[in-house]
Amino acid sequence: MPSRALLTSYRRLFAAPGAVAFTLTGLLGRLALSMNGVALVVLLSERRGSYGLAGAVSATGLVTGAIGMPLIGRLVDRYGQARVTVPAALYNAVPLTGLLLCVRLGAPDWTLLLCSAAWAAAPNLGGMARSRWAHLHRDDPAARHLANSFEQALDELCFMAGPVLAMVLCTTFAPEAGLVTAGALGTTGALLFAAQRRTEPPLPPPVSAGSVGSADSAGSPLRVPGLRVLVLTFLATGMVFGATEITTVAYADALGHKASAGLLLALVAAGSCLAGLLFGLLAPRRAPGPRFLLGATAMVAVLLLPLAAGLGGAGLGLLGVALFAAGTATAPTMVTGMTLVQELLPRRQFNEGMAMAVSGIVVGISAGAALAGAVAERAAPGTGYALPAAAAGLALLIALAGRRHLATPGAATTGGTSDGASGAAGSAAADNSERIVSASL
Repeated sequence: MPSRALLTSYRRLFAAPGAVAFTLTGLLGRLALSMNGVALVVLLSERRGSYGLAGAVSATGLVTGAIGMPLIGRLVDRYGQARVTVPAALYNAVPLTGLLLCVRLGAPDWTLLLCSAAWAAAPNLGGMARSRWAHLHRDDPAARHLANSFEQALDELCFMAGPVLAMVLCTTFAPEAGLVTAGALGTTGALLFAAQRRTEPPLPPPVSAGSVGSADSAGSPLRVPGLRVLVLTFLATGMVFGATEITTVAYADALGHKASAGLLLALVAAGSCLAGLLFGLLAPRRAPGPRFLLGATAMVAVLLLPLAAGLGGAGLGLLGVALFAAGTATAPTMVTGMTLVQELLPRRQFNEGMAMAVSGIVVGISAGAALAGAVAERAAPGTGYALPAAAAGLALLIALAGRRHLATPGAATTGGTSDGASGAAGSAAADNSERIVSASL
């Protein structure tokens, strides 16, 4: 029975001492992160009467957050999770409190932008949780695969429940309730996560003076070509997320059922969450690089379903089925991508590299949402679903172009002679796409 296999496998994963504690505490912080966007938009649209201002303040936070997250990750790699997470969480509560006070006191709009820009030191608890799993199961690749799949399912669960919780709080109690709750959950979760010291990965030994030119030396993880490929691919994948969200809201609104948009988007996350949990049960038969290409290809294929439904004027029921199916290819691709980040980078750059991958997704979400908003205002309902499909195609092209950089140590011998033959046959097919985007890498 799949359900029995699911419970048995994940029960084994959580048999490691301390695994339940850091997972639950980290979940609080990640849930808060998924609440922030909706809570901020509802607050400013209600108190200031401007969606434009709400969008500008939200975009400012996304941009500075995409810059600040890798910097926090570098500090975590250098000084450890607890020593960085505690001051970062306490600091982050200050500009959040300032933003709430500025809204309450009627301060000028520029003060809101300033507070949002300063509100960019949130620690990447998802990346740090993955780091703990990688340390706990450093000698068990199957367990690491299972853990990465579970973490992706948790991400989807948070982004399915967080916006709904924020909306309920803002509309039931007060417009400020969503952001206040998110801030409390984020700070508390981060502090409790940092307190789980027995599962915190130890700091790697310092780099010797004679290894300045090695892969383990100090410097940006972006010097690793494979990470550049992944960040660009994740940016395109983020555009899929952002464009799907805005297009779905606009389509439901055009049908006179705007309130149903949240349920439709929850179906996307549910499909991805279920796929992530099931994907963890599968024993990987290929190296991560080829698996990543397969995942990106599957994303392109399934995203044609909501495009067909939208262009065909389908009702919300059929569109919901298409969106659920579209979500099923996301988790396997993201799980494999995060596995590649772990295997391509030295341990001393793990958290910074993970934060860069997440920053790429964040920037992509912002860009995809902006493009989809412009299309929704100028084109027929459903046309915007061409954007997620196109963004998935772009992600596939980037992955194909940089596939030589996605080979992990030992991957050349994993597949035996048959992999070598298929690789030779497939390299010609990737050459054209590689020429197109090689300048970006």
